[in-house]
Amino acid sequence: MENEPDHENVEQSLCGKAAEEELNKAFNLETSLSKFSYIDLDKELEFKNDLIDDKEFDIPQVDTPPTLESILNETDDEDESFVLEDPTLLNIDTIDSHSYDTSSVASSDSGDRTNLKRKKKLPDCFSLHGSVMRHSLLKGISAQIVSAADKVDAGLPTAIAVSSLIAVGTSHGLALIFGKDQNQALRLCLGSTSVGGQYGAISALSINNDCSRLLCGFAKGQITMWDLASGKLLRSITDAHPPGTAILHIKFTDDPTLAICNDSGGSVFELTFKRVMGVRTCESRCLFSGSKGEVCCIEPLHSKPELKDHPITQFSLLAMASLTKILVIGLKPSLKVWMTFPYGRMDPSSVPLLAWHFVAVHNYVNPMLAFCRGDVVHFLLVKRDESGAIHVTKQKHLHLYYDLINFTWINSRTVVLLDSVEKLHVIDRQTQEELETVEISEVQLVYNSSHFKSLATGGNVSQALALVGEKACYQSISSYGGQIFYLGTKSVYVMMLRSWRERVDHLLKQDCLTEALALAWSFHEGKAKAVVGLSGDASKRKAVVADRMVEILFHYADRALKKCPDQGKIQVMEQHFQDMVPVIVDYCLLLQRKDLLFSQMYDKLSENSVAKGVFLECLEPYILSDKLVGITPQVMKDLIIHFQDKKLMENVEALIVHMDITSLDIQQIVLMCWENRLYDAMIYVYNRGMNEFISPMEKLFRVIAPPLSAGKTLTDEQVVMGNKLLVYISCCLAGRAYPLGDIPEDLVPLVKNQVFEFLTRLHSAEASPEEEIYPHVRTLLHFDTREFLNVLALTFEDFKNDKQAVEYQQRIVDILLKTRWCTERMVSLPHQVMVENSDFTPSQVGCLFTFLARQLAKPDNTLFVNRTLFDQVLEFLCSPDDDSRHSERQQVLLELLQAGGIVQFEESRLIRMAEKAEFYQICEFMYEREHQYDKIIDCYLRDPLREEEVFNYIHNILSIPGHSAEEKQSVWQKAMNHIEELVSLKPCKAAELVATHFSGQIETVIKKLQNPILLFKFLRSLLDPREGIHANQELQISPCITEQFIELLCQFNPNHVIETLQVLECYRLEETIQITQKYQLHEVTAHLLEKKGDIHGAFLIMLERLQSKLQEITHQGESNEALSLKDVEDTMVETIALCQRNSHHLNQQQREALWFPLLEAMMAPQKLSVSTAPHLPSEALKSLTMQVLNSMAAFIALPSILQRILQDPVYGKGKLGEIQGLILGMLDTFNYEQTLLETTTNLLNQDLHWSLCNLRASVTRGLNPKQDYCSICLQQYKRRQEMTEEIIVFSCGHLYHSFCLQSKECTIEIEGQTRWTCYKCSSSNKVGKLTENSSEIKKGRITPSQVKTSPSYHQSKGDPAAKKATSEPVLDPQQIQAFDQLCRLYRGSSRLALLTELSQSRSSESYRPFGGSQSGSAFNSIFQNENFQLQLIPPPATED
Repeated sequence: MENEPDHENVEQSLCGKAAEEELNKAFNLETSLSKFSYIDLDKELEFKNDLIDDKEFDIPQVDTPPTLESILNETDDEDESFVLEDPTLLNIDTIDSHSYDTSSVASSDSGDRTNLKRKKKLPDCFSLHGSVMRHSLLKGISAQIVSAADKVDAGLPTAIAVSSLIAVGTSHGLALIFGKDQNQALRLCLGSTSVGGQYGAISALSINNDCSRLLCGFAKGQITMWDLASGKLLRSITDAHPPGTAILHIKFTDDPTLAICNDSGGSVFELTFKRVMGVRTCESRCLFSGSKGEVCCIEPLHSKPELKDHPITQFSLLAMASLTKILVIGLKPSLKVWMTFPYGRMDPSSVPLLAWHFVAVHNYVNPMLAFCRGDVVHFLLVKRDESGAIHVTKQKHLHLYYDLINFTWINSRTVVLLDSVEKLHVIDRQTQEELETVEISEVQLVYNSSHFKSLATGGNVSQALALVGEKACYQSISSYGGQIFYLGTKSVYVMMLRSWRERVDHLLKQDCLTEALALAWSFHEGKAKAVVGLSGDASKRKAVVADRMVEILFHYADRALKKCPDQGKIQVMEQHFQDMVPVIVDYCLLLQRKDLLFSQMYDKLSENSVAKGVFLECLEPYILSDKLVGITPQVMKDLIIHFQDKKLMENVEALIVHMDITSLDIQQIVLMCWENRLYDAMIYVYNRGMNEFISPMEKLFRVIAPPLSAGKTLTDEQVVMGNKLLVYISCCLAGRAYPLGDIPEDLVPLVKNQVFEFLTRLHSAEASPEEEIYPHVRTLLHFDTREFLNVLALTFEDFKNDKQAVEYQQRIVDILLKTRWCTERMVSLPHQVMVENSDFTPSQVGCLFTFLARQLAKPDNTLFVNRTLFDQVLEFLCSPDDDSRHSERQQVLLELLQAGGIVQFEESRLIRMAEKAEFYQICEFMYEREHQYDKIIDCYLRDPLREEEVFNYIHNILSIPGHSAEEKQSVWQKAMNHIEELVSLKPCKAAELVATHFSGQIETVIKKLQNPILLFKFLRSLLDPREGIHANQELQISPCITEQFIELLCQFNPNHVIETLQVLECYRLEETIQITQKYQLHEVTAHLLEKKGDIHGAFLIMLERLQSKLQEITHQGESNEALSLKDVEDTMVETIALCQRNSHHLNQQQREALWFPLLEAMMAPQKLSVSTAPHLPSEALKSLTMQVLNSMAAFIALPSILQRILQDPVYGKGKLGEIQGLILGMLDTFNYEQTLLETTTNLLNQDLHWSLCNLRASVTRGLNPKQDYCSICLQQYKRRQEMTEEIIVFSCGHLYHSFCLQSKECTIEIEGQTRWTCYKCSSSNKVGKLTENSSEIKKGRITPSQVKTSPSYHQSKGDPAAKKATSEPVLDPQQIQAFDQLCRLYRGSSRLALLTELSQSRSSESYRPFGGSQSGSAFNSIFQNENFQLQLIPPPATED
């Protein structure tokens, strides 16, 4: 017994290799690609750890893999869901599974865009990558396919397989074998139309590894094997699978004696070819039965010869895709299932796809399986561990915005996808970037729909498989050696990756030079995707690409000059070159080819003056960013001339300070800079070009010194020069270059010495006889004293044990304080430059001595300054005969003292002179040093600018710890002595100070305040809380003080007595009443009597005032009638308010004693005849009387009012006509109020009934779950019915097992009870762990359970709060939510809110189910709302 193949065709492998080489030449493949082995290409693309960014996570290892029998017996339910780590894999779209009857070979949907499912679109990156794929029509093969259909009735093509040969199957059962040489000649025609009539169309093809055998599967189920060398039929197999089913797939494995087939029944069979005693046989074994699950795609793992020893290959792995899951099994050494992976929910019409490829991840080459169905591609990396078991890790998946019908690896990093509208998408796997899309609808791709529907055998397939077959094109696309072949109805196309040169040249042919350069640069930097043809190390690859880029740049420059507009405006030409020239500059500098840029490119562009100018301007940003330092002298010269001509001198200055100018004419540049006022550039040229640092200073001094010495005001330009000079000196002394960079270290000491020597010169270089000594220091002091001294201070900070520097430091100070010796007395008579010179202001003098004081105060000070100079400065600043610049002098002296100059003065003399000069801040500074805090109070009070700060100062001293008791006592006594002055300054602040620190001495303070108005202001601030005084401790105020304040208030502000009494507390009523009576404030007296409880006495006072006002109207003329009526109305309103406030607490007789005298008083003037009072405003009085009647009707019965009116002797004698209007008005008001009460009661009763009915219906309504499986474990609850746990259904429609909810901690505690919450709803609202309180439940964020399960409710018995809660009618969260939903049906103040308010008013202690607040304040009542109105409308209709 021997296994196939035999050795009858030894030469066929050589034939296959020759044919492959010829086809490579015909298709213009890169010769380098043919030299690379498979593993070399993988290493080239994958063995870069920095590019590997796959996020891996392990799929749990299966301890005991399932057997095939267990999988076959498993219920293959389409609706069964499987939970993956990534929830985005779960597609729950409901898509119609209707199957369409398609009998044609090419699908009618080819190119139809309506089937495209749009999702998130990938970024558009095509412009970055150019054309990645090259596609060509195989004209020879296409022509012969059409010819065979016409001449020998071969039929339309149905399947294709590619190896060293190209095999095409037809609808009439023929297999056409073509060579891959240049002629694409037809080598064999296998089969016949007669056999095709018996077997049907060829539905699947497969060629083995050495291209010696061809397997053909037919639409009616037969399988044939052919010898590709001789064209002989070796086997005809009819019993390998159940009859009546079409062959969907037939695949050789790496073992030439083993093949796999898949039929339209969804079953998979293993075919073993043997040759026993010269007889060829085939044994069939079922791997997967379609009765339990239909497989529609199979893919064995093929390895290249280079990987034949890979440890995975010995397992002979096979991937199978059913309609619900992916299976990976090993055929050797024994049948074993290594992995199952369910899809989850997705479109039932989408096509399952499988593809293997060896990739390198983390320096190990292993097979990777790509599988997808729909718009998500998953990648599984298969590895073998040390124990020999296969381990699977999941790589990051690829999300698309289209549905796939084909997936092909073109190399280990690049995949080609075909979507449902026949568009090719080239994707980089690791970055998931879409490189290119290609429309291939012109191919007219062949679809395998008729075979999936098994039309040749009567269509006996499931509806699900037929639906998948609508877009099945498995047999129409074949890949081999980096090429992908597409079979159309009349043609064959081949596609492959372009080499990097082809991609660049393709853009050049389209005249896209800029894009070509960008693409080439991406190759140069190693950032391009799908790169083919670049070999060697990184430096070699960069050199090859750089040479090509230089060629493109020359072509680009020629094109820029050639396409320049000959005519038109100069702006058009400039715009043209501004678009073109920067590209040349950019890439020359990126390639570091300055030699090319400034020689050939510059010479070429100089032919056009406009191009030359644009070129020079393009250099500016590179120079300013220091990316371009060295420039040839000619280009430098042209650059400066160009900017000069365009009058862009500021740009020239910025360029010069960034360039190497050693190659230029220094004198010419300096002259140009000086003439154009480019001072920064001039200094830079002197420093860098000649190492000269003093000459720029001399030039700038010559400009600013004359106007300063003459006392003139500097111009703006001169001020700029002076500032630059100061900065330049500062940089030189600090060792920094100006305007940027650093001075060379070897020159730093020399430069410092030169600068100090320059500053300390006795006279300038070209001094006039009138020039004063030390002109440089004098000029800088005049220009900006403070900044110049700051420069010196910063410089002195850098001196560290430098003897020469210390000498210069002392020299500078001596110059600042020039000393002249008197030989007669042999004593030093100081004559300083600044102090006795009227040209310097006090600020300038102060700055100098502040600077000196700071230097002298340093611990390592080495300076010597005569102390007499400080005394002279003190005399100068404290000069009493000069009142000018007072605040300036004081501030300068204060800074001098704070800087350490205090040690240079005699303190007693300093204080005397400061007091004499009224320098109160100086006095404060000195007193504080001596802890004489009480004297500081005098300083504040005498200083008009700071007098109000005295209160904070006193408070701080008395309250902040750190001061002794004696110091605080002195301050306290001082404040008491000046209390009257403090009160007159700020009564409010003084009262706050007294309340805080002098609360026990209030009476003493009052005695000290002799002025009544001052005392009134103080007491008002102290006692009236509206003034904002809030003392830390409660004041013990005696009633006498409060009554004294009330008496002052009656004198100075009588109109505000009542409102003040309402907020005051400590006063006696009897004494206060006497005070108000003394000042005849009747309203205040009435208010106090009412507060005392003497309601009748208060009423009599108000009634007396009202009667007096009415008498005034009766006796006065018409002149002041309106004013008098207003007084009457105001008094009447106050009297009515008094009666209304107190009628609630009085009996009927007491009420009548109030209201009837008031009514009588208002009606008395109306009894007068017209003759007695002709000017009486009767109508106005009737209106006021009606107001009294309406007010008293709420407290006095209507019959009593009528009886009282009729008992009047005037109206009892027949004069009822005069009050007829009053009586009728009262009756109308009564009728209106009675009708309103009845209507309101009726509506509220109806609303209450309707609301309670709806609330009851919403709580007791049944639930309708959205699904029949648990939303957490995704298992149907029917399958777990045998368990004792309960099912929980929420009002949102989600269903859970109670065990699953408990594992997710979906419970909350409410009123001592545990309640369930919906896991999915709370997760979607980003609640996290559900610890919300009941207020959040009311808002609807948590949906509580409506299914009452006994284990989920338990009362906390030991909690008294819980017992209290259960004793009240508590609403559960669901009822609260239903009620809130009901309330939202209304707008504005609903009638439900009215019910709530009414229920609250009945009992404030009882539980209110509709109210969230327990407060009974009137301010929260809707009846107190000014916008409240009763809407008499029917209740809203409820939604079903």
